Amino acid sequence: MMKLIKYAVLGMLVSMYFFSFGFTFLPEQVNTKLIFAVFGASFWVFNSIRGGSIEINRKLLGAICFAVVFSAVGFFSMDYNYSTDSSYATYIVSFSVWMFAGYFVINCLKLGHKEVGFDLLAYYLIAVCVAQCMLALVIDNVPVVKSVVDQYIEQGQGFLNNIERLYGIGASLDNAGVRFSIVLLMLVAVLINSWKVQKNTLLLFLLLISFIIIFTVGSIIARTTSVGGTLAIVYLFLGTGVWRFFLKRELLKLYLVFFLCLLFVLLLATYFYKTNPVFYDYMRFAFEGFFNWVEKGEWKTTSTDRLNSVMWIWPDPNDNKTWLIGKATFDNWHAVGTDIGYCRFVFYNGLLGLSIFSLFFVYNAWACSKLLPGYELFFAFLLLLSFVIWLKVATDLFLVYALFYCLEGGERRRI
Repeated sequence: MMKLIKYAVLGMLVSMYFFSFGFTFLPEQVNTKLIFAVFGASFWVFNSIRGGSIEINRKLLGAICFAVVFSAVGFFSMDYNYSTDSSYATYIVSFSVWMFAGYFVINCLKLGHKEVGFDLLAYYLIAVCVAQCMLALVIDNVPVVKSVVDQYIEQGQGFLNNIERLYGIGASLDNAGVRFSIVLLMLVAVLINSWKVQKNTLLLFLLLISFIIIFTVGSIIARTTSVGGTLAIVYLFLGTGVWRFFLKRELLKLYLVFFLCLLFVLLLATYFYKTNPVFYDYMRFAFEGFFNWVEKGEWKTTSTDRLNSVMWIWPDPNDNKTWLIGKATFDNWHAVGTDIGYCRFVFYNGLLGLSIFSLFFVYNAWACSKLLPGYELFFAFLLLLSFVIWLKVATDLFLVYALFYCLEGGERRRI
């Protein structure tokens, strides 16, 4: 019983980091990520004083340098354009908040477990995502639960209710879709790299069912999830070597169990699709592209049509200043008129800022692949996810890299 309570508490802490949210009784700027960052910074200072020195992961030093330079470019753009929009001029602050919050969460996990590695972190994140998916369905269908959540949790649910979108606790829209996508890639990494999972049929079954739940319900919450789900399936095929038509016995079992799970879920989904109006609407929204392809012979969605027709907005061809350093405009959506990440980054700090930000994530993927040997292909796909997601929305995947930097491994430098 005590173990279950311990796992539940740690799971809630991981969820409050990964799907951060505010409280209606606290100031708007205060959320769980910021609270954890304060705890993490205090814990780090305490450990440094007790150890008599400041230790920092050598690979993290490079990431800090990129964050500082990117912030400097943003600040220059802001100053040059007489702008008050400090969205990315203060990126080093956001970077630090994620790092200290991640440091707190990983150290909490270390208190509950002897050691924390990639697999354990993945298990917690998978469980959290499944819980968020189930919670979103409950909130949408049980008015009492929805009322309690809306009373105490601040996550912009007024807007979410207006557009009739599902949400968990801190999990909504593209932010949730991006996080679900990250975890789907991590889940596949565990399937491919962990021989313990491949030999344990029950654990294999639970992970594959979790994959299907996150992919399906996650797509109802945010269709961005399907981007990560697609990449995860490609990763699974490449990582297991099935394309070479040669599979180990354990991997053959993986595909067999996956096929059986998928068949069961498809039969169940088909039944509810035909008998339950609510589930019917869920599926029509989540897999709009698929239904359009089957019924109209064309794979398209309302959001992708809008994205391709009106969202690709760039500075004027002769506006060299904006192309180079931007005009420090990000918070005011109407001033830019697009959600596309590449466009919004250019409008804020130009191609210079976009290049530095891109190299920042290239560096993170490389550095973490060195800190966690054996997961090189995973980090390649995680990097690809960053660049693909920017085709739809401006978002930052550093929150997961912050956790990886805090895991054991890698040389540490004393300051």
